[in-house]
Amino acid sequence: MKKRAILASLLCLFIIQAGMAQNEPQYTLSGYIKDSSSGEELLYANVLEPTTSAGATTNLYGFYSLTLPAGQYELTFTYLGFQPLTRAITLSADTELNVELTPSSAVLQEVVVTDKAANESVKQVAMSRIALPIEDIKKMPSLMGEPDVIKTIQTLPGVTSAGEGTSAFFVRGGSADQNLVLLDEAPVYDVSHLFGLFSVFNADIIKNAELYKGGIPSKYGGRLSSLLEVTTRDGNAKQFSGSGGIGILAAKGTIEGPIVKDKASFILAGRRSYADLYTRNSEQLDGTAVIFHDLNAKVNWKASNKDRFFLSAYSGRDIWQFDDAFQMDWGNTTTSFRWNHLFSERLFSNLTLIYSDFDYALQDKDEVQGFEWVANQREASLKQDMTFFLNPDITLKFGYQGIYRRFTPGTITPNGDDSIYETTEMQKQFALDHALYAGAEHQVSDRLSLEYGVRYSLFQNIGEGTVYDYAEPGNNGNIEVVDSTVYGNFDIIKSFQNPEPRFGARFMIDDRQSLKLSYNRMVQYVHLVSNSTVPIPFATWSPSSPYLDPQRADQLAVGYFRNLQDNTYEFSAEAYYKKSTDVTDFVDNAQLFFNPHIVTEFRQGESEAYGLELFLRKNKGSLRGFVSYTWSKAEMDVPGLNADQPFPANHDRRHNLNVAMNYDINNRWNVGANFTYATGRPITLPVGQYEFDGYLANYYSERNGYRLPDFHRLDLSATYEPKKNEGRRWNNSFSFGVYNAYNRKNPWTIYTQTKQDDDGNIIGDGTEKEARMVYLFGAMPYFTWNFNF
Repeated sequence: MKKRAILASLLCLFIIQAGMAQNEPQYTLSGYIKDSSSGEELLYANVLEPTTSAGATTNLYGFYSLTLPAGQYELTFTYLGFQPLTRAITLSADTELNVELTPSSAVLQEVVVTDKAANESVKQVAMSRIALPIEDIKKMPSLMGEPDVIKTIQTLPGVTSAGEGTSAFFVRGGSADQNLVLLDEAPVYDVSHLFGLFSVFNADIIKNAELYKGGIPSKYGGRLSSLLEVTTRDGNAKQFSGSGGIGILAAKGTIEGPIVKDKASFILAGRRSYADLYTRNSEQLDGTAVIFHDLNAKVNWKASNKDRFFLSAYSGRDIWQFDDAFQMDWGNTTTSFRWNHLFSERLFSNLTLIYSDFDYALQDKDEVQGFEWVANQREASLKQDMTFFLNPDITLKFGYQGIYRRFTPGTITPNGDDSIYETTEMQKQFALDHALYAGAEHQVSDRLSLEYGVRYSLFQNIGEGTVYDYAEPGNNGNIEVVDSTVYGNFDIIKSFQNPEPRFGARFMIDDRQSLKLSYNRMVQYVHLVSNSTVPIPFATWSPSSPYLDPQRADQLAVGYFRNLQDNTYEFSAEAYYKKSTDVTDFVDNAQLFFNPHIVTEFRQGESEAYGLELFLRKNKGSLRGFVSYTWSKAEMDVPGLNADQPFPANHDRRHNLNVAMNYDINNRWNVGANFTYATGRPITLPVGQYEFDGYLANYYSERNGYRLPDFHRLDLSATYEPKKNEGRRWNNSFSFGVYNAYNRKNPWTIYTQTKQDDDGNIIGDGTEKEARMVYLFGAMPYFTWNFNF
């Protein structure tokens, strides 16, 4: 404790001295950087003063602050895809300067996946972080022609997919539930439509998407592996406009415009599938419906240059109905209200109120055996983030977040009095989640920059509820309750607290290359209750409690970054090691469906993951794109599983290679190609049979003892933009291509069945088994028409 106090005191003294080091008068230049065509704030735009090399970057809300000695300067404002702007100023007092940058069509589509600026990958301290420009995502080949942020993420180094047609992604050996996904700062618990064929993110309304694989700032917490932060557009504050598209599976539309010009604006975007229109007119599929929709809305108001307000909401739902007899549906609802306030030119505040609800339902409409099962996971939170621009070399960030969580595992309701079911409700669980954080971005010298901080988290599992004590299971596996304790509303059942340190460093070898290092500890207090490789909507979440300890992970990463040929090429190599404790798994043949004593199925152990990520990207020229390769290993060791021996994680895929390329044939035609190769994922298969009480039971291999065949696929696309008519705002484009161009039958899973002949007749005495492979997609052509005005 004494050492910590001394270190804290030294840090405070260092910061105070750094702020007072300059004797000459200093003044602060601050403001917002916007898009001149729409009034949208530009995130992470750059401000540079060349003579002193002082600079600043706008934050998530387009605000910048730069403190300089009094004098005359020429400032350069830049943002990828926009024309640079130079402003001469005389700084003799604190000055407010808002600027608007003009889009440059010549460089708008320069990259496929990019960071903030041409050499930002070398200069920024943060590593393991990649931004995803939406305009480029729209040009990439996609399933059914629907641009998808998640599918693009699955091609990046360090990220693996569970298989074809899924929105689940796994980062650096972590499971899918260990990814924190934020939409306008609100968490999204299930990102899939149509069981993962598409994600919930409509590309037409997204302003920015950024993935953190490591080096996560102290501002964020709650998950072990990654952060995906998605920010929606604010809406055109200059003029009314719209866009839309019609594809094979879905149609979408967006409208936006000013409420008060340059003061307030709105944007509204919707998307709906129409596969149900096909099935409705099919005799074979009569009564079957497959539907998804989502709706995004956002309003923002600039009350003054010191106060801005944002209200954004999202609602999405999937419905699967079979033969008018069975239905399942699931969806997310999120709302976030943000207030940006400038206390001064150096102190920026963002206050956010957040609500998130993920729910799902199963319904069997049979009068006797029918039931309805409804479950949900809700949370409401308050978050206060502060940024203090101490001086050009040090920026301080600090804040607090409090979350109230309610977990409703399920309520079953019979269809009527004749039903075989009774009304049953599984016990709800509640929690309070608190976090304080503080961090600094510190430019130590021209070559050395640091990011450091700590997050302190406190999680409280609270009542009302009943906690049971269980006897050790006997040979028959029966569950025996020996005691119980009843807790009232907001009574603390169990508390957990953890410090979560974060550190990052960047050393510039020269202007074109750098070395980076990052370390972060992450703690996760919520657990996905599922034994499926792919997260399905009908898996519930559970809080840390007397039965479940929080999951913890420590990750260390080192990297080498280099730009070549005047930033035409970017190369990076990152190596990481991640050790996780108290990760959750389940016993073999675990009963997770409506089990009131599901906690008896939990097991917790350790996981270890390490790997090497290589990334080469070409940013300029008619041919652009990237190549990414990842070698990785992810292994779990959970007492009570696999005879207490380590086993590969479900998402362990040793080799991953992705190649994505775009080529501009001319001003109207663009073609693209994506190639993906990955080692097959692990799987557990039966290797024999044994007889028990006259019943033939399968004898399984060690956990994940086999692997599916390797995965590989080629996608092709082409985009045609007709000649634009001068003076007319209407523009349109046509995209078409082929998903899985050479018709590769990639395995989704393998199952065993009694051996049969080609006519379905059982061969022999019925004891002989055979393996069957399931695959999802062959070659699939697609076509999409997009328009805007």
